[in-house]
Amino acid sequence: MKQGNFFPVRVIVCIAAMVMLSAGTAWSQAGPAGDASLSSAVHDLQQQVQELRAAVSEMRSEAAQYRAETAELRRELQQQRGKVAGNQPGSLYGAASAVAPETSSAAATATTAPAGSSLEQRVSVLEDSTQLLNSKVDDQYQTKVSSASKYRVRLSGLALLNVFSNRGVTDNQDIPTWAVPRTPFSAAGNFGATLRQSEIGLEVFGPRLAGARTSGNIQVDFAGGFPNTFNGSNFGLLRLRIASMHLDWDHTSVVAGQDDVFISPLSPTSFASLAVPAFSYAGNLWGWIPQVRVEHHFDVADNQHITVQAGILDNVTGEPPYDSYLRIPQAGERSSQPAYAGRIAWTRDVAGQPLTVGGATYYSRQDYGFHRHVDGWAGMADVSVPVGQKLALSGEFYRGVAIGGLGGGIGRSVTFSGDPTQPTSSIQPLRSIGGWGQLKLKATPKLEFNGAVGLDNPFAEDVRGYSSASSYLSSLVQNRSALINFIYRPRSNLLFSTEYRHLRTQEVDREHWQADQVNMIMGILF
Repeated sequence: MKQGNFFPVRVIVCIAAMVMLSAGTAWSQAGPAGDASLSSAVHDLQQQVQELRAAVSEMRSEAAQYRAETAELRRELQQQRGKVAGNQPGSLYGAASAVAPETSSAAATATTAPAGSSLEQRVSVLEDSTQLLNSKVDDQYQTKVSSASKYRVRLSGLALLNVFSNRGVTDNQDIPTWAVPRTPFSAAGNFGATLRQSEIGLEVFGPRLAGARTSGNIQVDFAGGFPNTFNGSNFGLLRLRIASMHLDWDHTSVVAGQDDVFISPLSPTSFASLAVPAFSYAGNLWGWIPQVRVEHHFDVADNQHITVQAGILDNVTGEPPYDSYLRIPQAGERSSQPAYAGRIAWTRDVAGQPLTVGGATYYSRQDYGFHRHVDGWAGMADVSVPVGQKLALSGEFYRGVAIGGLGGGIGRSVTFSGDPTQPTSSIQPLRSIGGWGQLKLKATPKLEFNGAVGLDNPFAEDVRGYSSASSYLSSLVQNRSALINFIYRPRSNLLFSTEYRHLRTQEVDREHWQADQVNMIMGILF
């Protein structure tokens, strides 16, 4: 705390001595005739000295008061720090809430100056309070995650528990995407639980580059398979989902890395299926694919804008890896060119909610060897329409050829008449059509209900006669899925949900298999 300046006593004494000296000299020169004027001068000087002594005494009193207030402020600050240190070390939200009162209380105390203070003193108090607030902000800047660099890092994630019960036979017990035929070994149902869909995310906010804000994002989960050990089905292996870098100007963005397919931006709401989006291979095109894209926003009115996106993507075709350790080029990558995609969307605010209509295109050149080339393409549309304050409709629709890399055609891009490694086997690009739609009811800010249906429909004539009969999957011509769920968020970082899901897969000869799943979900966001 700065103190007010005051006139030193020794300076006053020196001035008084000089005045008296000059007065004595004048008296000796003037003689007895100047006695009256000398007495008057001495009286005035004594009065001034008394006034200066009173001013010095008042300044000393004010300085003592400022010291006492500074000591009290320090004591209160130490008490608040002790309270923060006493919080549970794992409670990030508790630490943040404890520091907020400390900052506000300290600021209120520091910015309170005594009544009648001078402008300089008030400025001094404000400077001290600003320094205090800046120090507390700096402390909170790295409270949750510290970075090896000077740039801010933010940790996020979701601890998700799924407890599920299946009726029928599914391709995957905890995250089913289609129903499979019954075998003598398979059971009519099953029950289990998993935390493999828990996620961890990390964001870093870097410096400005050419006027753009830079940032990075990494997201992983534990749905990458199972370790070969006892009860390993409950453990899960780490899997990279998203790793992207962003350059953001006011209306333009450049994104590079592994990210969602930007031409299919929506997905049904479902916490029972986070390892893959809901309705994957049943009408919802998706993928975490390496890409580079550019986005630009045009403002066309006060509450309307148009978004244009274009980019290139790794040319994936839906094939499983040819080797577990070596990356061998697949059909899309053997074409020596990437996949191309673009999207344009119009958005308008309606009653505080976005109304969006978008359209997208996709092209992929594929090479399956022995001069067997395929041109894959797709046209897509997405829509999000608010209906009043509590209802909303959303959905996506597509028509394409050889889009197994995006989940179309139930994950297949082509079908073969025989062994694909033999030049005598003919190839058929697989056409497909599909989409999904969802109705959302937000009953309260904490409770919402969702109902959705999805369909992926490969053309039967492309499957019939070309399925290699290597598995039942090669002869599927339709995959349908439906879900109903409710999601309750009692607090901002907690959620509960119950979901019912029905799956139905149809074979080329019109036989079908179906299964149902009931999924109980509990999650904690951080």
